[in-house]
Amino acid sequence: MGIDSEETYDIVIAGAGAAGCVLAYRLSADPSLRIALVEGGPPDSHPYIHMPKGLGKMMSLTRYLWAFQTSPGPETQTASENWLRGRVLGGSTSVNGMMYVRGQPADFDEFARLAGDDWSWGHIGQAYAELENHEFGPAPSRGGSGPFHVTVAKLRDRLSEMQVAAGVSMGLPLKEDVNIPDNGEGVGYAMRMIYRGKRESAAVAFLKPVGRRPNLSVLTDTLVDKVVFDGKRAVGLAVLRGGKSSIIGARREVILSAGTLSSPSILQRSGIGDPALLSRLNIPIVHANPAVGGNLAEHRAIMMQWRLKTALSQNREYGGWRVVRNAARYYLFRSGPLAAAAYEVGLWLKSKPELSRPNIQFLVAPFSYDLTKFRAAMETAPGMNLVTYPLRPSSRGRIDINSSDPNEPPTINPNYRSTSVDCEELVAGLRLARRYVSQEPLRSVIDHETFPGPEYESDEQILEAYDKFGTCAYHAVGSCRMGSDPDSVVDPELRVRGVDGLRVIDASVMPEIPSGNTNGPTMAMAWRAADILLRPGR
Repeated sequence: MGIDSEETYDIVIAGAGAAGCVLAYRLSADPSLRIALVEGGPPDSHPYIHMPKGLGKMMSLTRYLWAFQTSPGPETQTASENWLRGRVLGGSTSVNGMMYVRGQPADFDEFARLAGDDWSWGHIGQAYAELENHEFGPAPSRGGSGPFHVTVAKLRDRLSEMQVAAGVSMGLPLKEDVNIPDNGEGVGYAMRMIYRGKRESAAVAFLKPVGRRPNLSVLTDTLVDKVVFDGKRAVGLAVLRGGKSSIIGARREVILSAGTLSSPSILQRSGIGDPALLSRLNIPIVHANPAVGGNLAEHRAIMMQWRLKTALSQNREYGGWRVVRNAARYYLFRSGPLAAAAYEVGLWLKSKPELSRPNIQFLVAPFSYDLTKFRAAMETAPGMNLVTYPLRPSSRGRIDINSSDPNEPPTINPNYRSTSVDCEELVAGLRLARRYVSQEPLRSVIDHETFPGPEYESDEQILEAYDKFGTCAYHAVGSCRMGSDPDSVVDPELRVRGVDGLRVIDASVMPEIPSGNTNGPTMAMAWRAADILLRPGR
């Protein structure tokens, strides 16, 4: 297959997800720079992308998803897991649960300890303030005039109010803004990436306003194969489009923003990685670095469900005549259950009082799934569900390519709960969830636990429940770890070690998972990365 010569840009960005869209927005503000943003999936035109509760339907539309499979392991009872990612403009921000959790200042100060002051809360907090257009308006802790709209949950029915009140009964502070940067515990209605009843993806927030900039080209349905080098300098991307190979040139820089599962794969196909792996696959070595693909961290979550004594839940809103009414309500007024995020109540807790910040997160919903239908429908009986996971697992896995073919999936080894600390926190999280639902006013309306069930009681049985029923939380980070140490994949300015003109800017550079979901932190770090790239003299 011949290689055609494509137009050359100053900066070429691989991946139009949370990081890539932010970078395109920031960097194209300089009219002297010509920017290309390359996305492997199609435009974000499907209506289910923009309807918040269209999320369930999107999970069955494979055209818009990368369906990665993990390797079976004892911690998954030898079963593979689907690690889904968005294959569409906006990346995973176009298919995720729309939670907006910032993480805590201590998370980023730890990043700064490992990778330099650019990543301290002082800088990341400022990045949040600049990118946010917060429903509550500007304050020392948030932004009020940025491009990205942040809103608070609107559907506050009686059961949701009880769920919040039970957290207060448990001793947690009630927070109007659960993202207040105080490193503390709390309960409250979640912040969401929903605006005027529609999903606020990174594509909507950052690309739509600048789509007519003449110096920004957005290339969809363009699969990135590898980085092209002249010696040790990155000079472009080799891509596949419509079955044809071509090269997109980069005069100044190539930036990989393809995400935790794809950025290390691109590096490995490009000849940057473990020399033993590259030699086995007959890939010429550009720079040997065994750390590429390592340090993979992911939340291990479990969903719990309870039957209610009375019809308080939203289950019935998703069936019969009520779902027709709610669809009409959504299309007419952009409100109601179909305008809600996946979870709209959150709790952040410490499993031990002496901890410096929360280490457990709960996401709570006023409905329950029919698990015989793989969460494609709600139960007919009233119920509620809760997802719990430890926030900062210490277990580390790995991702490696199996072929030089970009269409071949990599091997992903999550290596869940491989440390005793992780096992302790998994058990603590489930026990805390049971303690939570025993608080009033929930205690009076809950009949019994339906999943995983009261038979999972001892520590060993609870870990067995995680192994049988647990799932990833779609928050993987770390596979292109940044650091001040020479063994890291990228340096504190996110430059790939051992080569020139190449950076990685996405969740893969995070040394650890921040305390919560990763969408917000990825955007803030990309905003900060743009500051670094735009410094005078760069």
